[in-house]
Amino acid sequence: MNPDHFSAVAKQYVASRPTYPPALFSWLATQCPVRELVWDVGAGNGQASIALAAHFAKVWATDLSEAQISQAPAHERVEYRVSPADHSGLGDSTADAVTVAQALHWFDLDRFYAEVRRVLKPGGLIAAWTYGVLHVEGDAVEERVSHFYHQVVGPYWPAERHHVETAYAELPFPFEPVASPPFAIRLALTLDELLGYCRSWSATGRYRSATGSDPVAALAAELAPVWGEPDRRREVTWPIAMRAGFR
Repeated sequence: MNPDHFSAVAKQYVASRPTYPPALFSWLATQCPVRELVWDVGAGNGQASIALAAHFAKVWATDLSEAQISQAPAHERVEYRVSPADHSGLGDSTADAVTVAQALHWFDLDRFYAEVRRVLKPGGLIAAWTYGVLHVEGDAVEERVSHFYHQVVGPYWPAERHHVETAYAELPFPFEPVASPPFAIRLALTLDELLGYCRSWSATGRYRSATGSDPVAALAAELAPVWGEPDRRREVTWPIAMRAGFR
């Protein structure tokens, strides 16, 4: 059973999580000569699923969290299912691609990879990516956000978060590898938008549950004097690490 760290922050997640660059999905499409069906695993609120629908005839989107799936927008080419990563509900050799956005580190990989091999067509693509720790424009802002990430809510990150910080380099990936171009998420955020993103973290939710207080309120007070005008937008960057390969 895959752990569910996000049901408690599902609404904040859909409101505040950054979206992936369109170039990432265009690259995925170039790796799949046939694009009839893609299985998007750990789909959450459907961020990647909707983007994949621009390139695949059908997107089969699954997630363990019913609360997350309930936040996903409807799309005529996307079918959502609540299920763990090792039970897709798909037939043998039916998928042209399997995608995992910001979720591979939560899975029982032996069982998941067995399911991937079962549902992927021969030569089909599996691509899993994660975006790392954010960087915020401005040294004073970056210092405070980094302290919040590592020291304030740091003890509340699940152990699997380590694999995000190491760009999935330590995770097994038993497929024929293919190199991807470099990708990154870049957004210009207001202070309120940045704080909303911090509230969507699983570690923030676990901090609140453990202490009964909102750590982001203290972060807001620390950032306000160094941010500038409240409606000022600062560039926030998340590097993306990709593991991709063929069956």
